[in-house]
Amino acid sequence: MSENKKEKATKITAVKGMNDILPADAPLWELFENTVHSVLKSYGYQKIVTPIVEDTALFKRAIGAVTDIVEKEMYSFKDSMNDDELTLRPEGTAGVVRAVIEHNLVYDGPRRVWYSGPMFRHERPQRGRYRQFFQVGAEAVGFAGPDIDAELIMLCRRLWDDLGLEDIRLEINSIGDAAERQRHRADLITYFEANADLLDDEAKRRLHANPLRILDTKNPAMQELVNNAPKLLDYLEGESVLHFEGLKRILDHNNIQYTVNPRLVRGLDYYNRSVFEWVTDKLGSQGTVCAGGRYDPLIESFGGKPTPAVGFAMGIERLVELMKEAGEPNDPSECDVYMVHQGEQARMQAFVLAERIRDAGLDVVLHCAAASGPGSFKSQMKKADGSGAAFAVILGDDEIAKRTAAVKSMRGAEGEQQASVPFDDVVDYLVNQIVGAHEHDHDHEHVHYHH
Repeated sequence: MSENKKEKATKITAVKGMNDILPADAPLWELFENTVHSVLKSYGYQKIVTPIVEDTALFKRAIGAVTDIVEKEMYSFKDSMNDDELTLRPEGTAGVVRAVIEHNLVYDGPRRVWYSGPMFRHERPQRGRYRQFFQVGAEAVGFAGPDIDAELIMLCRRLWDDLGLEDIRLEINSIGDAAERQRHRADLITYFEANADLLDDEAKRRLHANPLRILDTKNPAMQELVNNAPKLLDYLEGESVLHFEGLKRILDHNNIQYTVNPRLVRGLDYYNRSVFEWVTDKLGSQGTVCAGGRYDPLIESFGGKPTPAVGFAMGIERLVELMKEAGEPNDPSECDVYMVHQGEQARMQAFVLAERIRDAGLDVVLHCAAASGPGSFKSQMKKADGSGAAFAVILGDDEIAKRTAAVKSMRGAEGEQQASVPFDDVVDYLVNQIVGAHEHDHDHEHVHYHH
């Protein structure tokens, strides 16, 4: 077959519900990630990285066999090399707890950790909710009192403030301890059995396996039924009541607005006592942007020593959507300086200067030839303007002869200034111009100079 008669290759597209994050969206993601990192660090949380793939039994034990995640949403497979049953992680807490036990991380006292990365659930894709999605989570392991629960909630509020997000409200509840939940569970089953004709198929399936989850139904026809169901808060005793009252007292003292939502439960089996959600009306029906709570029984159920713990997780896609809604600028700037050059000697000198400028901590894009050729000065200047650079450094035959560079301000007023700067002075000139401008521009919050 001749070259020009080759069959056209079939185009392969992304798996449904697994999206690309394109360069245009990267600045907002970076702003989110940098802000999260800064806030978590300010509260003493250290980063932990766990594998994306874990033993399937880990999630079955942690999440509960009779949950939507385990029954319908997990990406599980058998490793063809050794027949291990493996799963792409659907959430982060189970892997962190496994690591805490395996590496004995709390041998010398409580530990604050945080994680970030992709999770996988086979559910119906919708706005801000995908089959591969990204989460940030924090876990405080070894702390028993309501103070750490309050700290995590206050950490979240600081994050919303730093990201410029409004209209995110806090809902809290307590789901008590195991004995309290058992008494409530028995009464809940009796109540729902007496109203079995009002239950939908999903609720009937959950009735004896996980009746607490019926309270979380989104079915409008069942709202009155669940509103009138026995409330777990009424079953709390002793330590559970003291813990919840302690949490509310700290939140009240720090002016954290919240609503007690008696129907707020967690879909995972390992939670107890405090549970909370940050919710918004700006993302349609799926309004939760961050959810968390206490999971004191989990570590012991994994074979570790009894260890209290509490944490949260938030979906990055949903929060980036809110940042867009809030008008957070998606800064297109790639660099501080764009190197424009024409001719072989100028190209060689451009590499030398670019490296020197980077050594000083500035971001530099050096123009490189496209398939159509190296490009004229005019086309290169157009690229420099589109890059968002503050300055263009221009080298041609004249500059090489004089051993100077033309440095042009790309963000000035009409008749933008252009200076002729000796090669040895280019770095100092740019640093003074860029850093000096940033020091005097108090309204410009996100600068590229990072040293």
